[in-house]
Amino acid sequence: MLAVLRNRTYRHLFLAQVIALIGTGLATVALGLLAFNLAGDNAGAVLGTALAIKMIAYVGVAPIASAFAERLPRRAMLVTLDLVRAGVAVMLPFVTEIWQVYILIFLLQSASAAFTPTFQATIPDVLPDERDYTRALSLSRLAYDLESVVSPLLAAALLTVISFNSLFAGTVIGFAASALLVVSVTLPSPKPAAPRGIYDRTTRGLRIYLKTPRLRGLLALTFAVSAAGAMVIVNTVVLVQAGFGLDQQWTAIALAAFGAGSMGAAFALPTLLDRFPDRSVMLVGAAVLVVTMLLGSLLAGYASLLVLWAIVGIGYSVTQTPSGRLIRRSSHAEDRPALFAAQFALSHATWLVTYPLAGWLGAAAGLPITFLVMAAIAAAGLIAGLYLWPARDPVIVEHTHADLPAGHAHIVQARPAGTGYAHAHDFVIDNEHTSWPVR
Repeated sequence: MLAVLRNRTYRHLFLAQVIALIGTGLATVALGLLAFNLAGDNAGAVLGTALAIKMIAYVGVAPIASAFAERLPRRAMLVTLDLVRAGVAVMLPFVTEIWQVYILIFLLQSASAAFTPTFQATIPDVLPDERDYTRALSLSRLAYDLESVVSPLLAAALLTVISFNSLFAGTVIGFAASALLVVSVTLPSPKPAAPRGIYDRTTRGLRIYLKTPRLRGLLALTFAVSAAGAMVIVNTVVLVQAGFGLDQQWTAIALAAFGAGSMGAAFALPTLLDRFPDRSVMLVGAAVLVVTMLLGSLLAGYASLLVLWAIVGIGYSVTQTPSGRLIRRSSHAEDRPALFAAQFALSHATWLVTYPLAGWLGAAAGLPITFLVMAAIAAAGLIAGLYLWPARDPVIVEHTHADLPAGHAHIVQARPAGTGYAHAHDFVIDNEHTSWPVR
């Protein structure tokens, strides 16, 4: 897995990701504690609303940003967005009202909504070999998981000597260091195959995504990921501090257990994905999330929460990590930034549902009922994924063109078939292939 770090460009990007994520992780812990400080037992509702605002920024900004990103140098764009995020993070320690939290979260996450898909779309261009890219995906997942483990533990240690507001300084440092690492390398910036209008560039990724069966299945499985993930992120502080009567350090350790489970799965995934199809692996991961949410309604104490959160982390990573492989397989290089932006927006639209639901329902109906509702959402996502993503999902698909004239460059070597021309190749939605073939 670590062999891909020999690539200097990827190594610098990976380090930038790790450092920025640790800073973001410190902010996540601090934000939860800030919400508890401002709202007490209603912290889940406040945090749920703040995270819903984050999702609104992700869903609304990502497709628009991708439309402009293909015309801008990637390195300059990524560095600028890192500096914007650092500037917003500087203001977070001075928040005294809940509405201020909401405004700053929107600004911070709008910059992230432009940064993350652009960053994700760069990696396949830096590592064109699929095996290398698979390992880069696992390293990326590992980076997120290290953040989930290291950031809470680091936060727990720091909270013994500083106030939680001071944790936001780590976020500023993380974004600044990320910008310096990105500046140190040259990034590829593929140009679109042909000039397109703003509407086409804004919606192209969404149209390709929703016309591709495997990606529709991915979106369904994302509901399972978001249901379980929202329960962890929104309600851990409520479970630990209001439910079990423990202090801030134990909240951080519980979040670290979730990260540890996900990290263990990330180490195993390259081998699993070499042996089993993505679909099978991801469906098993989603089933794990359904079962853990059901078990969550029976939680008996803090020790059982740690075990449960570790298993949730395994299911979370197994379901989510292979998504980059599916997007790479489903697009041309020039459409990849738009498709990553579509995945970013659509996946976070599911979090827009589950984040506030986990917070508000937890405050109104209690956490056992909330676990059962999240289990139902995860189960619905699993069932929809089984239906929308066919078990037979070849990369090379035979299909017929009835809409292209004889002599068109795309069908030069195709054979006549009825009123059109038939051939087989790696199939993705593009200008010559506007819908998926029906068997």
